Amino acid sequence: MTESLEYSVLLRLIDERSAAFRSAVAAAPSLDAPVPSCPDWTLFDLVQHLGTGQRWWAAVVAAGPAEAPPAKDAAAAPREIEALLAWYAESNELLLSALREAGPERECWTWWRSGVSPANAWGVARRRVHEVLLHTYDAQLAAGAVQPMPANVAIDGVAEFLDTCNSTPVAWPHEAATIHYHATEGRSWLLALDGTGAWPAPLTDDAAPASASATGTAEQLLLFVWGRLALSDLKSDGDQQVFERLIAWEPEE
Repeated sequence: MTESLEYSVLLRLIDERSAAFRSAVAAAPSLDAPVPSCPDWTLFDLVQHLGTGQRWWAAVVAAGPAEAPPAKDAAAAPREIEALLAWYAESNELLLSALREAGPERECWTWWRSGVSPANAWGVARRRVHEVLLHTYDAQLAAGAVQPMPANVAIDGVAEFLDTCNSTPVAWPHEAATIHYHATEGRSWLLALDGTGAWPAPLTDDAAPASASATGTAEQLLLFVWGRLALSDLKSDGDQQVFERLIAWEPEE
């Protein structure tokens, strides 16, 4: 893992980012407002998605080690703004309570079990921090008032995405390549893609040369890897086709 935030910090960040998310939703003109970064979604859809996710991951953590996740709650969220915000706050507290009860080392089902990020409550907490961080951006975009992300959280967000979404033992189906990501705040990472899979790590002086690289603020890099910005929004060098192939790649384990 390229970053290692304390469990208590992750829980605090889930709470803080969720408060920012609720504020963005409350400031929006309508729950029917479109979310530009999530095509075909309204703000209501976004709140229901994130709140349902908090509830589901609470159940996942509470269940402990398992071969399969519990079923998702199919109940719809309330459509009136105050009730919806209260429902989301309850959803978030259910997750935090489950994480507090479990402790960081408790194993549980995760979809990233064979990657770099651990399949335990710490890994879930870290993932949920960045889910809420990104969807807060989405909600602020819908409300027309995007606020800067906390730089330290965005930095860990880039690392977490690489650890969770871009790490796999499934063989890279193209010519071996190395991607370098450079945050202007002073952090850099690499992603090695070859026959052993995809593996992220901090970028060191003796690292393999980049086949392709992307440079921007940590927030810009985070928005890029999550599909909110295009490569053209960053400074890039090398073979851009490597990024295109990575974005299109859907490894099956």
